[in-house]
Amino acid sequence: MATNTNPVAARPRYDLADISIAILSGVVLAIAGIFFLTVPLSGSMAGSRDFVAYYATGRQLVQHADPYDPAAIRMIEHSAGLTANGVLLMRNPPWGLPLAYPLGFLGVRVAAALWSLILLGCLLTTVYLVRKMHGSPPSYVHWLALSFTPALMCLTMGQTSLFALLGLTLFLRFHRSHPFGAGAALWLCMLKPHLFLPFAVVLCLWIFFSRSYKLLAGAVVAMGVSCLLTWLIDPAAFANYTALMRSPAVVEEFIPSLSDSLRFLIDKQAVWLQYVPAALACLWAVYYFWRNRRNWDWMEQGNLLMLVSLAAAPYAFPYDQCLAIPAVIHGAYTTRKRPMLVVLTVILALIGLEATKFRITSPFYLWSAPIWFAWYLVARASSGERAAAALAKLLPAQATSVPGPEANYLRP
Repeated sequence: MATNTNPVAARPRYDLADISIAILSGVVLAIAGIFFLTVPLSGSMAGSRDFVAYYATGRQLVQHADPYDPAAIRMIEHSAGLTANGVLLMRNPPWGLPLAYPLGFLGVRVAAALWSLILLGCLLTTVYLVRKMHGSPPSYVHWLALSFTPALMCLTMGQTSLFALLGLTLFLRFHRSHPFGAGAALWLCMLKPHLFLPFAVVLCLWIFFSRSYKLLAGAVVAMGVSCLLTWLIDPAAFANYTALMRSPAVVEEFIPSLSDSLRFLIDKQAVWLQYVPAALACLWAVYYFWRNRRNWDWMEQGNLLMLVSLAAAPYAFPYDQCLAIPAVIHGAYTTRKRPMLVVLTVILALIGLEATKFRITSPFYLWSAPIWFAWYLVARASSGERAAAALAKLLPAQATSVPGPEANYLRP
């Protein structure tokens, strides 16, 4: 009897993880698509989100006026469509002013559409690079990065955390092959320096231990150029920014992060308290690096370090957690437990639901920063015996902090 020796092609089998990724990605990307179709057509939407702070700053800079003048910024923002009480000020360090400067030459709708497209480009480039670093595996995991709800919050609000995410990803991808360029990319991370404190401490140690002076040169050159441009645009920017950061409106503002909650629980006026968790995390980071200095891998130890930096940051909003994408996707690619992917989609969905119910300053977001650290530990522990042994050494040294008016000012 003749038999068919050609095997029948097996149909792809989809499990609960694939289905959950597909559902989450479909919903999130549909929302993002509606947003990008609406922004160019709606002047009120363009001016009613955090983007308007960068637009108003650009308008002030073009007119050679103070970009930290609350009264002038308020007038520009409300004429652009901001309906909320108070004023949104650009709280990124002064070397970030060159980013906002070109917006001052554009109308609010064109500026909003261009800004949104640039932020989308940062996210897409990040996803591409992260997937490339893992060998472009034929799976649906990278869709989790595209539908990462803190990143969607950045897109819809017009926040600069996606610039910092791109800088982090460029560093991870090119720190060995193109050290000068990778160092220059770190300037993007410096738009939100408070989110990288333990990471920055270890980076400095690693540069000198590995003699990566080209990378240091790239960072110094990029920072020098940006500071020079800032001085040319507004010579008084640094002095005015310092005065802003010491103002009562900034000191008394609550941000839903563990470190800021510690300050509000103990003494709201003692600003130094919110830096205690970050200081402890930096000490742990030095110890962690020193133990692993001879086999340091930024894609392995560096990802964990970034999650610790986020959890212990002096202050951070939920949308800043888009910086967890490289670490979370690394854990998703390497874990052997498919249910961990389902858990990840549930976490992202919960954050998305919170974003529809609560203001960005709500204490209900306090759980979201530590959850990435916890999820990553479990995911990496399930990826193999070597990873489990490495992570076991970290658990006793985990940095911790303690968790507590609606903000009128924009955090960097």
